[in-house]
Amino acid sequence: MDKVYKTVIVDDHPIVISGISGLLSDLETVEIVGKLESGVKLVDYIEENQVDLILMDIFLPVINGVDLCKTVKQKYPRIIIIGMSSQSERSLVMQFIQNGGNGYVLKSASFDEFKRCINKAIEGEIVFSDEVKTIISQPSSDGLDHIPSLSRREKDITLLLSKGKSTQEIADELFLSFLTVQTHRRNILQKYKTKNVAELMAFLLKNNLLS
Repeated sequence: MDKVYKTVIVDDHPIVISGISGLLSDLETVEIVGKLESGVKLVDYIEENQVDLILMDIFLPVINGVDLCKTVKQKYPRIIIIGMSSQSERSLVMQFIQNGGNGYVLKSASFDEFKRCINKAIEGEIVFSDEVKTIISQPSSDGLDHIPSLSRREKDITLLLSKGKSTQEIADELFLSFLTVQTHRRNILQKYKTKNVAELMAFLLKNNLLS
């Protein structure tokens, strides 16, 4: 039997929580274990309960979803966090992902989009609803001429990193040694002056380099 992900919905509008709960009721991989209306309640909840997946509103009272995501990820890096919002401002999306978010979905997304994003995030991918994907795929106008390009091998490795693959899994899939993949990974991070994979993905998405 596939793992069932214990899921918490965080939104300050009860009607949104109710709607999302109904939407996810037929997903066998998801079990709604918490319905919370603030980030403060979420922090308290995850200290006492097992949580695998969080669907959180970006605009929450007291502590917003972008900052809340960073707080949760620093302590519980394995929890999958998908942001939900009615706004698709590019800088907001990128900051959320840079803070460790696993995806960003507009509340106007279709039911099918929402379910697809959850399933892909569970599989280890960074996910976006279609409208968000369109917005972040537009290249940034800042300093594009100075952004280094990736080699074919680096592109292969980066694509697998974006799908949540570990260094060993990438080595196995590309028939390379662990050390070779580790070296490429370090070089890619250094090339774009990023500290970790989350920062790297945010940078590549922002500049339309991940395809």
